[in-house]
Amino acid sequence: MAEDDVEQTASDDPPIVFVSYASQDAMVATTVVVALEKSGLRCWIAPRDVVPGTLYADGIVRAINAARAFVLVLSEHSVASPHVGKEIERASSKRRPIITLRTDQAPMTPAFEYFLSESQWIEVGPRGPAAAAESVVEAVGRHLSQPVATHSHTRREERETRPAEPAARKNWIVAVGGVILLLTLSYVLVNSVWPPKHTVGETPSVAKSAATTAPKSVASGISEKSIAVLPFADMSEKKDQEYLADGMAEEIINLLAKAPDLRVPARTSSFYFKGKSTKIPDIAHELGVAHVLEGSIRRSGNHLRVTAQLIHASDGYHLWSETYDRDLHDVFKVQDDIANAVVQRLQITLMGGPLTRQRGGTVNVAAYQLYLRAVSAWSQNTKESMIEANGYLNKAVKLDPDFALAWTELAKVALVQTELNVLPPREGLARTLQLAQHALQLSPDLADAHFVLAYVHRKAEWDWAAADAEIRQGLALDPINPLGWFYAGLLSKTLGHWNDAERQIRTALDRDPLFSFALYNLAEVQYLSGHFADAEASFRRLIELAPSFSWTHASLARTLLAEGHPELAVIVAEQEREEEDRLKIMPIVLQAAGRTAEADESFKKLVTQYADSAAYSIAMVYAYRNDSDLALRWLDRAYRQKDLDLIEIIGEPLFKNLSGDPRYKAFLGRMKLPV
Repeated sequence: MAEDDVEQTASDDPPIVFVSYASQDAMVATTVVVALEKSGLRCWIAPRDVVPGTLYADGIVRAINAARAFVLVLSEHSVASPHVGKEIERASSKRRPIITLRTDQAPMTPAFEYFLSESQWIEVGPRGPAAAAESVVEAVGRHLSQPVATHSHTRREERETRPAEPAARKNWIVAVGGVILLLTLSYVLVNSVWPPKHTVGETPSVAKSAATTAPKSVASGISEKSIAVLPFADMSEKKDQEYLADGMAEEIINLLAKAPDLRVPARTSSFYFKGKSTKIPDIAHELGVAHVLEGSIRRSGNHLRVTAQLIHASDGYHLWSETYDRDLHDVFKVQDDIANAVVQRLQITLMGGPLTRQRGGTVNVAAYQLYLRAVSAWSQNTKESMIEANGYLNKAVKLDPDFALAWTELAKVALVQTELNVLPPREGLARTLQLAQHALQLSPDLADAHFVLAYVHRKAEWDWAAADAEIRQGLALDPINPLGWFYAGLLSKTLGHWNDAERQIRTALDRDPLFSFALYNLAEVQYLSGHFADAEASFRRLIELAPSFSWTHASLARTLLAEGHPELAVIVAEQEREEEDRLKIMPIVLQAAGRTAEADESFKKLVTQYADSAAYSIAMVYAYRNDSDLALRWLDRAYRQKDLDLIEIIGEPLFKNLSGDPRYKAFLGRMKLPV
C-alpha cells in the first residue's frame, strides 16, 4: 500500500493538530497538548494516540495526513532525532501549516532549515512552556482560519480540508500518563534562559553591611577581566590521577578568585562541562567569561608534569602556555605559579603582591591528596560518594590534625548526609556544628566554616539572629564568596524577604552561574513569592542542568499546580526519584487532578511510612484538604520533631487555607517567623 493511500482509522474524527517532539521533550509537548485540547482543538501525539495493533509508523503517517496543522517542539534533541525529521518532511510535503515552539538555540541541520523555512516561530524563553503553549494555541487558531493546501484529490484529503467540530476529550493524562512516564524517564526539560528579573528590595539585616561589596553582573557584553578554569585532563598512563587534576584546577580557581576585579566562576560551574564535548566559545558564553584556562597533568612516580594554556574564547587565540616539570612535593608551588602567570597575562594589578593561598591548608602532600579525593567524591552528591568522601577526610585529618580545610569539608559532608537522610537530622546537624566549630578553632578566618554554622543555626535551631551574624562574618572575610551570598538568600527566603532573597541568590549565581543549589532556591523564591511562570522556567532550567537533582520534580509539580495544570503536575511529580520526596506531593496533585482514590492511597502510605520524618508534609496535605485541626496538629508534631522542612513554610501556597486561622498565626509566632 502506498503511503498516500493509508486511510485514517484511528478515530472517526480526524485530529486537528499533530504534535511532534523528541522523547526528552515530552513534558513540553504534553504542556502544549493540554493547552490545545483545553481550547477544544483535538491533537494527535505519540504514544497516546497510536491505535493498538497497528504499525507505529502507519499511525504517524495517517495522523499527519489527516491533521490540519503541525506543531513541532524544536530542541537539540529533536534536531538529532531521525523520526522527528521524517515527520517534519511529511508535514511539509503535505503543505500543513507548521508552528515551531523553540526551546533552545541549538543549531539546525540544513534539512531542518529547509523544511521549516515557512514555519511560524515561537520561543519558550523566560516565560516558560505553559505561557508559550498559549501562544501556540493562538497561532494554530489563526492558521485554521485559512484553507489548508493539498496535493491530491482523494476522498481522504478532501476530508482534511473540512473543518473539524471541536469536541471535549476525556482526561487522557489519566489513561496514558504511565506510558509517557516510561518513555521519558531520562528526559531533559529544555529552557536555556532563566528569568532576567532582578529586583532589589530593602535588606532588613542579612549582609547589609556587605552590600556595597557584592560583585556586579556584566550588563553589556563580557568583561575582558574574566576567566573560567576548566578541569585539567589526567594524562597519566593509568588514568588514575583525576582527583589530582581536579584539585589543580580548583586551587587555581581559588587563587584567581582573590584577584581584584577578576571575575572567576566557581568550581561548580566550571566543572559542569567535565566530560562533555562542549566547545570553548560555548562554555565561555554560558559562563559569561572572555578567557578560558585549560590544562593537563601527567604523573609518574613523584614526577609531575603540568601544562596550562590561556585561551581567548571569542577567536580561540592562545595568549599564553607553559609546561612545568616538578617533584610532586612542589604541587603547591606549581598552582601558585600558574595562577600568578594568568593574572599577569590578563594585566590585572594585584593588591599587595602575588596571590596568596587560602588559610587552613596543609603542607602534607599525602593529606592534600586525600582531601582532593574527598572533594571529588563530594561533588558527585550521592549517598555512596558522601561515605567515600568521609573516609578520605578522616584519613587526611589523621595525617594532619591541623588541616582546617579538611575539617570544614567534613562538616559539609555531614550536612549533605543529613539532607540525604544518611544521618538522622539531630545527629547529623549536631555533627556538622561540631566539625565547623573545630575548623574555626584551627583557622578563624575560614569563611566557609562560618557559612556552614549559619546553615545549622537556620535549619536546626531556628536562630535567625545567629545565622545572620555568621553570614555577615563570613562575607566580611570573603565578600565575593558565592556560598555566603547563597546562604544569605536562604535566610531571607525563610523570613519571607523575597526581594532580598532573589538579589542575594542572583549574586551567588553571578560568581557561580551553574550552582545547582542556588538555581533550585532561586526557583523556590519565585514560587513562594507568587511568580509562578518564573519559577517554572527556573525549575526547568535546573532539570536541564542536573536531571537527577533531588526535590526538583516535586517542586516543579507544586508550581504547575499553582499555575492550574494538575494533570501535568501529576506526571512531573512521578519523576521524583526518592519515594519519600515523591510521596510528599503526590496526595496533593492527585487530588487536584480528580484522582481521589489514588490520592488517599498515596497519603496513607506517606503517613504510615514517614510520619517521623515528614510531619510538615503531612500537615501540608491536611491544609490543602482544608482540615485545619489535623493540619495544625501535625504542624505541632513537626515542631516537636524539629522537622527540617518547617523553615520553608512562609509563603507556601499549599498552606493558604490556614492563613486566617489564629492558631496558625500563633504557630508562626512560636517559630519567630513573620505572620
